[in-house]
Amino acid sequence: MLPQNQSYRPVTTTSLAIDYWLGNGYNPFFFHLSTFILFLLQGLLMLYFFNKLFGLSSTNKNVIYIALFAVAWYLLHPAVAETVNYIIARADIQSTVAVLAGFALYMGSPFCRKTFIYLLPVGIGILAKPPAVMFAPIFFFYILLFEEGISLTDIFRKAHLVQLWSAIKKSIPAFILCGGLYELVSKLTPKTWEPGGNSPMHYLITQPFVILHYFTTFFWPSGLSADSDWGPLDNIRNIRFFAGCLFILVMVIIAFYTSRKALLRPISFGILWFFIALAPTSSIIPLGEVLNDHRMFFPFVGLALSVGWAIGLLVFKLIKGKDSFLAKNKKLLWVPVILLLLTCGYGTWKRNVVWHSEESLWLNVTVKSPKNGRGLMNYGNILVSEGKYAEAQDYFNRAMLLLPNYSYIYVNIAILKEKQGNYADAEKYFLNGLVLGPSYPSHYELYGEFLYDRKRYREAVVMLEDGLNLSTADLDARITLMKTFEALGQWDNLKLLASNTLQMLPDNEDAKGFLEDAEKRKNKTDVEADQVKLAPTAEKYLELSLHYYQDRRYDKCIDAAQAALILKPNYPEAYNNIGSGYIALKQFDKATEALKKALSLKPGYELAKNNLLLAQNHHELTVPDTPTPEEYINQSLVYYKFRLYTMCIAACESALELKPDYDLAYNNLCSAYNGMQDWDDAIKTGEKGLQINPNNQLLKNNLAQAIAGKKKSEGKK
Repeated sequence: MLPQNQSYRPVTTTSLAIDYWLGNGYNPFFFHLSTFILFLLQGLLMLYFFNKLFGLSSTNKNVIYIALFAVAWYLLHPAVAETVNYIIARADIQSTVAVLAGFALYMGSPFCRKTFIYLLPVGIGILAKPPAVMFAPIFFFYILLFEEGISLTDIFRKAHLVQLWSAIKKSIPAFILCGGLYELVSKLTPKTWEPGGNSPMHYLITQPFVILHYFTTFFWPSGLSADSDWGPLDNIRNIRFFAGCLFILVMVIIAFYTSRKALLRPISFGILWFFIALAPTSSIIPLGEVLNDHRMFFPFVGLALSVGWAIGLLVFKLIKGKDSFLAKNKKLLWVPVILLLLTCGYGTWKRNVVWHSEESLWLNVTVKSPKNGRGLMNYGNILVSEGKYAEAQDYFNRAMLLLPNYSYIYVNIAILKEKQGNYADAEKYFLNGLVLGPSYPSHYELYGEFLYDRKRYREAVVMLEDGLNLSTADLDARITLMKTFEALGQWDNLKLLASNTLQMLPDNEDAKGFLEDAEKRKNKTDVEADQVKLAPTAEKYLELSLHYYQDRRYDKCIDAAQAALILKPNYPEAYNNIGSGYIALKQFDKATEALKKALSLKPGYELAKNNLLLAQNHHELTVPDTPTPEEYINQSLVYYKFRLYTMCIAACESALELKPDYDLAYNNLCSAYNGMQDWDDAIKTGEKGLQINPNNQLLKNNLAQAIAGKKKSEGKK
């Protein structure tokens, strides 16, 4: 998980770990199963709670049917399905279940009420997701409306101060628990967490219309999208702001009016629940998206209660008279109910189809939210994985027009360019992504992997270590860094990293293998060679020959293939590997001889035919080349331009490994150290470079800058 998204939710994290354990890995079935079971439990709690609450307002024995209708409507609602389908959104289900369980225990058990046990599930819910703290204000209004029996307008009358004070006293334990746990969660949430938004004011003025949107979605859920393209309003001179404010005003008036009579109070209470449950996401805290479908899950409990009871009261009124048409034909009442539930069920099924795969989900987002750059990018990523590069580029271009400073778009375009073999452009996009998103560890890991594949190991080490400094648990970065240490022969660093990884993941096979390599001070191919010698077969030597070739150890590639021929003399694949090795060594005559032998043994051997053609034309096989010293220096200048000084240093050090007397490398090193204000190292490298080329004027200038910088820093001390 990205540091920006890390929050303290131990209940949710634990439940995910349990599902991971049950499924012996990431098996979506177990994750969805536990979520759905919890969702069904929520339905039972809602039924109990609604029935109890309706019973406090009416003596009609048929209130259970109204409760059943309201709960069924909620459970089958397409907007609710968004949360149930989204695995990580189980936190919304857990916290909502906890709030309902708190009410169920309070209303159903005098013992739990007296001993405050009803607060126990609420506390668990807060540790699943903080919005469960809204139990306290919701609970206060429950006490006020149903136990003290006063209306919202009575709060402002002296005659009802006793009842108001009584409601406050009864709800104080809930406020203490919720407030205390919220403070605990806030303190334990990593400092790296970011809400995602920018302007609290712009976010706030957008929320009235967002709340109106949520309300209308309850009745007409046609605009559901996994990732909305709504943006914040620029100012209040927008019709949406006034429409939202008018809606809130009307709903507040309805809540006050319906609180005056006991029979109507469930309507008032449901409206209050709706608004209070939305408070954490529809206030001054600017979240990354101004609206999100899963935010309706908790508030819709109140809306289902309010609307369900209002419809129930209407039905009761219509069938009250014995001579009325509906009183004589009560079965007709099932027609609209069944039609509504079937419509909701169909809508939920359609949303389930959308959520069936990543491709269907993000394709739907591009249709429902065409101005969402992230949605376009994510669908572009899917097209890349399918090899549809031209289409992917089109979606990336559209995304960049909408989000020109979104670092992930640049990194994903870099991956596309790499797959197309356009490494120069890929690198440019990687670097732009790093500049725009310097705090995202995934950028460092992906660029580090790119550098590893290009055999630029020193740069890869710097990049991967920077990524691990941001997210130490990034397993992909750890594995790539271990591969890089092995390629560099840095056995001590490899041993340290592998041991540290095994402390985190004791059963990780990759880390175990790297630790073994580090202790033997041999890379995997050398270890493989030792194992092949213990139980040699021609096939094993052939595989070893291939691995030596991939390591660019062409002499050993040939030796291993020749060892295979000793065990299996007429082995065409071995002769082909010998030919490939000689081509890489530019010994084309020997390559031709070996490849002709392979074809005499296997005339239709296409790979040998292609290699023979290369040998006869004196062409080398296309393999990733180690950059030249000049290429490293050019790259160091690119890094310097982007102020990636540690990467600039790594590139210069790589150049010096290949060309120790390269004064330009020392010049760029001196410049990079100057950029970091590391004056001592700048002076050291500058002086060393001038020993090689005393006439390098640029190096003289950089050295002078380093000396002046050091004097200035010492003067400040």
